Amino acid sequence: MTTWTKRLEVAVNFALLGAFLMVAALAAQHFWRTQTAATVGGPEIGARVSLVGADWSKSERTLVLAISTTCHFCSESADFYKKLVPSAEGRGVPVIAVLPQTTTEGRAYLSGLGVNVRNVFQSSLQAVGAAATPTLLVIDRSGKIKKAWVGKLGLDGENQVLASLR
Repeated sequence: MTTWTKRLEVAVNFALLGAFLMVAALAAQHFWRTQTAATVGGPEIGARVSLVGADWSKSERTLVLAISTTCHFCSESADFYKKLVPSAEGRGVPVIAVLPQTTTEGRAYLSGLGVNVRNVFQSSLQAVGAAATPTLLVIDRSGKIKKAWVGKLGLDGENQVLASLR
């Protein structure tokens, strides 16, 4: 083998190693992102939600926004919620906001964001299976969690939520 061939072989080996490390890093990042809900004790699909004053049986599905007035991700998600709430209600899916703050504080917070949610409840977030804010839940007629999203959503997550209402 010539010196040039050996150098080419070393360069190819380094390129392959670099590509492998990049793929491994992307796979680890994807795994970490998908495990975030479980790590923070995210909502368990199929778990029954008991929220005093909520009657799940009135609708096939109910959308729950588990948020907090002190959550900057909730505030940053306001533009999405402004589209989401009318879209859900237009499809006959009632929307409930659950906050650990008083209903008066919750209504004022949502109003300040420009998000019009008629049903605002004060409750611990754990009562609806949320350990982090924001958490969006689709609850079925029997009060079980059918779908859940935790954290500030990107465009793909927002589209998933909207699709779940169709």
